[in-house]
Amino acid sequence: MTSFLTILRRDLLLSYRHRSELANPLLFFIIVVSLFPLGISPESKDLQVIAPGVIWVAALLSSMLSLDSLFRSDFEDGSLEQIALSSKPLPIAILAKVLAHWLVTGLPLILLSPLLATLMFLPNQAMWALIWTLALGTPVLSLIGAIGVALTVGLKRGGVLVSLLVLPLYIPVLIFAANAVNVAVEGLPIIGQLYFLGALLTLALTLSPFATSAALRISLS
Repeated sequence: MTSFLTILRRDLLLSYRHRSELANPLLFFIIVVSLFPLGISPESKDLQVIAPGVIWVAALLSSMLSLDSLFRSDFEDGSLEQIALSSKPLPIAILAKVLAHWLVTGLPLILLSPLLATLMFLPNQAMWALIWTLALGTPVLSLIGAIGVALTVGLKRGGVLVSLLVLPLYIPVLIFAANAVNVAVEGLPIIGQLYFLGALLTLALTLSPFATSAALRISLS
């Protein structure tokens, strides 16, 4: 637990020192959602239909945009190799780094989502559904993305390759999350979709740290 908190505190401090890099995914998220009323139609009925998919696709792309920073700086300054060689369990360190990444990228997306949902005329009954799906789904995106980043961290231009690796694994999250918000718009229960997202999160929390550890050892060898 001490090593977990130390790495978490260190990564949060480093992220705070590079605030301009943290703003890019958030600005991208806001710009993408804001452009749809201008490009499609300002009518509330039209925007309500596409709002869940638009917001979730924008969140997914914003998460992918910030993935490269997960291990890149540590790899370049050599600290990632020191973490891998440490006597502390590598999956614990990876889990701390993924949590720090989610706190500075995923959590702000959740906080911004009600504002953008209002912009897209999403009904009030669907607002909480959107927040719950983002709260369950964005950690899954970070955990799965960590595996792809670990496999390509040694490559100079691995951003496109990361997208190709993780995008197929993101699709179930996108489908069930957007469907939950669509169902909530109609006033129907969404407990089934939330259970599925919770199952995906549990599976990712269980397997992703170990898969990422193996991928990092391969990249560093």
